[in-house]
Amino acid sequence: MPVKELAARSGVKKKTIDSYLGARGYTPSAEAAVSIAKALGVTVEYLVTDADSKEDSPPSVLSSDIQEILFFSKRLNRKDREILLTLARMLGGR
Repeated sequence: MPVKELAARSGVKKKTIDSYLGARGYTPSAEAAVSIAKALGVTVEYLVTDADSKEDSPPSVLSSDIQEILFFSKRLNRKDREILLTLARMLGGR
């Protein structure tokens, strides 16, 4: 994601983000780190350590509709998840 887009999504100024990414690597405030993490779809922990505390694998940057699908699918019982997976495979094979 370009820095300009990250700045727009996070509300953190581009120049400020550039200072975090620059050679000196300034450390963002907690507020800025949270805003940037939300904009990227990752945890603050992942930004700092490259590890996600909730999952064994690092999170990917997902669109909001995919995040919503995942959110609701986690609430389904096993049988309903299998039905959802079958439906997704059918629709994905179009």
